[in-house]
Amino acid sequence: MADLPSKAGRRAARLAALPLGYAGRQAVGLGKRLGGAPAEAVMSEIQQRTAEQLFKTLGELKGGAMKFGQALSVLESALPEEMAAPYREQLTKLQDSAPPMPTATVRRLLTEDLGATWPEKLVWLDGAPTAAASIGQVHQGRWRADDGTERLVAVKVQYPEAGQAIEADLKTLSRAARAIGPLIPGVDIKPLIEEVQARALEELDYELEAEAQRTYAEKFRDHDSIVVPDVVAVGPRVLITEWLDSEGSLARIIADGTQAERDHYGEIYARFLFAGPAMTGLLHADPHPGNFRILPGPNGEPGKLGVLDYGSVARLPQPGLPEPMGRLITLCAARDAEGLVAGLREEGFVKDRIKIEPQLVMDYLSPFVDCSIEPSFQFSRAWMREQFQRVNNPKDPSYSVAIKLNLPPSYVLIHRTWLGAIGVLSQLEARAPFRDLMEEYLPGFHPPKEPVAG
Repeated sequence: MADLPSKAGRRAARLAALPLGYAGRQAVGLGKRLGGAPAEAVMSEIQQRTAEQLFKTLGELKGGAMKFGQALSVLESALPEEMAAPYREQLTKLQDSAPPMPTATVRRLLTEDLGATWPEKLVWLDGAPTAAASIGQVHQGRWRADDGTERLVAVKVQYPEAGQAIEADLKTLSRAARAIGPLIPGVDIKPLIEEVQARALEELDYELEAEAQRTYAEKFRDHDSIVVPDVVAVGPRVLITEWLDSEGSLARIIADGTQAERDHYGEIYARFLFAGPAMTGLLHADPHPGNFRILPGPNGEPGKLGVLDYGSVARLPQPGLPEPMGRLITLCAARDAEGLVAGLREEGFVKDRIKIEPQLVMDYLSPFVDCSIEPSFQFSRAWMREQFQRVNNPKDPSYSVAIKLNLPPSYVLIHRTWLGAIGVLSQLEARAPFRDLMEEYLPGFHPPKEPVAG
């Protein structure tokens, strides 16, 4: 593929074709069923082809389309198994790869951003990209320092006109949300698109990203299980960082890791997301597996976790996650329904004039804090699906709670990251000491040591 497709009409046409393709396959499937084919086999074939078209299109368009696909990918564990299975392979591919842009374009952008003498510093650049993301791709290179020493670096280059592409994609996806909905049953597409839209344009600023990555690299330097590459050079559309020699991302562990690997890397993943705000005052808010790289030990044993992509971060008013968040989770874990609702009102999660039944609130929220009660919690797709189906079931008495709760702006990115991280841990099927991590890093969290009935 030659460049990031940027003409709005062409991109919109490809996105608009997604629901039409799904409808066409349904019509063909009906014909097969009338011809005697089993309904289960026909539906499986429709889902497989729909998944391939959806994520192939999102991946090739990159921009806002791929950002939307990546946001979907962390929620895969919440889908019913009969829907998730055909999508899983395509989701994993989207997390780690996308078609490249031409080498000539890469070199032109390096010249425009770093000056014509960039080859004196970047003395070697691999012509083929090693990875691709929603707004840029990464090449391996070799950087020569002023003292003559050389080291391997990762050269991230932004796709030309990425900003226009992101804006056009998300507008098209927003207009098509109702039609795209049937492609991913059970997921409320419109709010997801709105959240991606709110954050995506910020990720175009590589200098802002470099500032965040430098902060993380400094605070996590010499950490025993987490590696953050240092920033080497930066321009408006070019970001050069230290190279991480990794065999793959968490997506590989999700696909075929051993249970020991799942537990090991799952715990480090959770530790990073909790420790980051306390150590840096920033929350890494892009938890999809492609940003987390596996760094095995010297004998191939599970080792450290490298963390990339600091384009989406929440800048917190003080170091650490908000103290009320820990306090509210404590009240929920203690099954204090009245105290929980009072705390939710105080923080703006329940508006003043909204009447809400405390026990229904407790019934709605308490399963989500199960992981904060047990010393070691087993995350699983089955558990995630159970919670997802429960809160989307109109017949459940606690269903009405969802429409009465309000998400304050200061918690939007925290909520997205929390939900995404739990989704990834459920994909990993990891057992992790979640309660201990929360006690160590979440202000205001003091859970009961024994489960409380209620």
